[in-house]
Amino acid sequence: MPIVSSNFRASGLFKDAHFSTIYSAKIRRVKGVKQSRERFELPDGDFIDIDWTNARVSRKNQKVAVLFHGLEGDAQRPYMLGTAKLLSTNGYDVAAVNLRGCSGVQNRLYRSYHSGETGDIAFIVETLVKRKYEKIGLYGVSLGGNAVLKYLGEHTNIPAEVKVASCIGVPADLRMSLEQLSKKENVIYRTSFLVHLRAKYRKKMSRFPEKMSRQSYKKINSLQSFDDIYTAPAHGFEDALDYYAKASSAQFIKNIKVPTLILNAKNDSFLHGDCYPIEQAKQSDILHLEMPDHGGHVGFYMKGEYYYNELRTFDFFKNYIE
Repeated sequence: MPIVSSNFRASGLFKDAHFSTIYSAKIRRVKGVKQSRERFELPDGDFIDIDWTNARVSRKNQKVAVLFHGLEGDAQRPYMLGTAKLLSTNGYDVAAVNLRGCSGVQNRLYRSYHSGETGDIAFIVETLVKRKYEKIGLYGVSLGGNAVLKYLGEHTNIPAEVKVASCIGVPADLRMSLEQLSKKENVIYRTSFLVHLRAKYRKKMSRFPEKMSRQSYKKINSLQSFDDIYTAPAHGFEDALDYYAKASSAQFIKNIKVPTLILNAKNDSFLHGDCYPIEQAKQSDILHLEMPDHGGHVGFYMKGEYYYNELRTFDFFKNYIE
């Protein structure tokens, strides 16, 4: 399928990648979203907390949207709340997922979450199928988008109930995304991530002293060192580079059989190179790649209540979920 032309047009300061990214993450407020929390107990003894926004039309709704956040995000981020509000107002039950350790409560195991974790997605989907949801839409942002794409391309037994997916600001090639974030102009983002990741590592140290130490903590001075010291050993990878190679969704996208939208701004400060799966989209009948000139990292601001990525996702879902 040819690359999808975009109708998104940024204006004023929102043409600047950094302004649109920071405003959307730190200043934007979404009001009026009521959430109720449910804990999903996982097969390995850990848990995931899901914040539900139920549709206003029926208690026996057959369609559900499952939302996955980005690195060090949660279900209360503006991009999660905006999507939850729009979809729930239009007849969906919405399950906003807090990945392991991201709900404000430390998860039980040494491991947590990472960009390529698809087992948890599979478990959540299977649980919703058992609850008789007949139409499931998946929505992933940044890290969550990479995980959703990998799930759709990696698993050969995607339930028929999964009808559609929309992924926003996706670092489909993790190593290239790291290279982009390592540039001088992106110091604010990598520093913010590193502060949060180091804090989580430090909190876990007392519970897993045989695997974590203050000496290792002191060596965490970059995103790659965090992945070398924690992400890789905690999740079965040899090192950070092995993690980036195996967890990147770009290599799995060609296998996707579910209609999928990827919305990646050309000026996204987190993305580079193969994060834009252009050739895969050209060779696919169901992969829709949209690359507007502006938008930064999930900063598709529009006047009004909702962002472009939320409205675009709703419209895309409507094509496959009645």
